[in-house]
Amino acid sequence: MADERLIVALDVHTMDDVKKLVDELGDAVSYYKVGMELYYSVGEAVLDYLSEKGKKIFLDLKLHDIPNTVAGGLCSLLSHHVTMMNVHASGGYTMMKMAAERLREAAKKANVEQPKLIAVTILTSMSDDDWKEMGETEPIKERVVRLARLAKKAGLDGVVASPNEASLIREACGKDFLIVTPGIRPAGSSTDDQSRIATPRSALESGATSIVVGRPIRAAANPREAAKRIIEEMGGAAVK
Repeated sequence: MADERLIVALDVHTMDDVKKLVDELGDAVSYYKVGMELYYSVGEAVLDYLSEKGKKIFLDLKLHDIPNTVAGGLCSLLSHHVTMMNVHASGGYTMMKMAAERLREAAKKANVEQPKLIAVTILTSMSDDDWKEMGETEPIKERVVRLARLAKKAGLDGVVASPNEASLIREACGKDFLIVTPGIRPAGSSTDDQSRIATPRSALESGATSIVVGRPIRAAANPREAAKRIIEEMGGAAVK
């Protein structure tokens, strides 16, 4: 059985690439992230394909605009049966609150299961130097926790944050709050363009509910074996 705490990032450009990776991973993976790179390339076709395959979908479009536009954008995606969507917490309380309320109302009206709605805090590629270059003086960790509290107050289900902040968010926002952590690199692998990273096991031990893994699986000589090793490193059940 696949471990749903593992979300594999489909950071590819074509449906052929999607189908190849999903077929290679088979029943070892049941949850996939569709980001801007893929969605802007192939559109809704990838959502329909993953849904038909019985996979869960994290649609990672990081919406950030005026409240009405963000809420409308989320609602327009309801027909594709995604499991989770996100917005940028820096869009503010009003934007997040309207998004959560409108999404809940639209799902009820359409009689479909409401996707989880989470907020991006600070991108995991952001280093301390990058942060300071933006004129920020508040430590990244403090800002992340503040944004997480704001997302919870607005009625969202959780946040996207680096593993470094997971324990602080868990303490601030409680046991039922979702914490999705990118920037996951198995022991011994390359950091690539991520700055605030952790291993699968340490991220979960810090309070993460899900981990997002891309290149360490996608670029592996045998993606299925790479996914199996990560699941084992997470402490999940072995996948044959």
